[in-house]
Amino acid sequence: MKSEDLVERLARNLAPVRRLPSPGALMARWLLVTLPVLAAVTLMMKLRPDLAVLLVQPRFMLTEGLAAATMLSSAYAAFCAGRPDQPVWKLFMPMAGFLLWLTALGRQCFVLSVQTDGAALVLHADWQCVPAIAMTALVPAAAMVWLLRRSAKFRPTHACLCGTLAAAAAAELVLPLFHAADTMMTLLVWQMGSVALFTLLGALTARLGLNTLG
Repeated sequence: MKSEDLVERLARNLAPVRRLPSPGALMARWLLVTLPVLAAVTLMMKLRPDLAVLLVQPRFMLTEGLAAATMLSSAYAAFCAGRPDQPVWKLFMPMAGFLLWLTALGRQCFVLSVQTDGAALVLHADWQCVPAIAMTALVPAAAMVWLLRRSAKFRPTHACLCGTLAAAAAAELVLPLFHAADTMMTLLVWQMGSVALFTLLGALTARLGLNTLG
């Protein structure tokens, strides 16, 4: 058999291959699930009475903006991680966003501690924030695993870490809208600590989910 005939026969018998959606398109699908969930949780928990005052405070809007940036960059990086055609540097975007977010909160904690003679450094137990973040992030995390299940075979660990960080950041984005931390140190340790904890535990669970669904 001539090579031309072999190539023609193989081409004729090939099954059609569906092109994978781009990372941006997958992120848009994830947001279509995540944003209504965040809105529903916020309304169900009821907005804080001082929210109108907070929305005109630059420091509050800065941290909310950095939380949103971390959420979006993490979601995009998660979908990039599963594709060999995407560069490695995109996987580090969530780390930059999270560090900027953490730095802004740390700076606010320092400034407020000076202004309040150390009162902002007092640490109180905030047991409500842990289940609140976990429950709010549950549906976004599940949606992330569902969307990654066909494309995360390449760099799956990075995909799971970025994906769960996106879900945790989404939960932390809306948590201040209905739940107030007593002090800045409480916010840093309990709320941001819960984000880190959920990201690590969620990444392990997501790996198992991808292996099961894949």
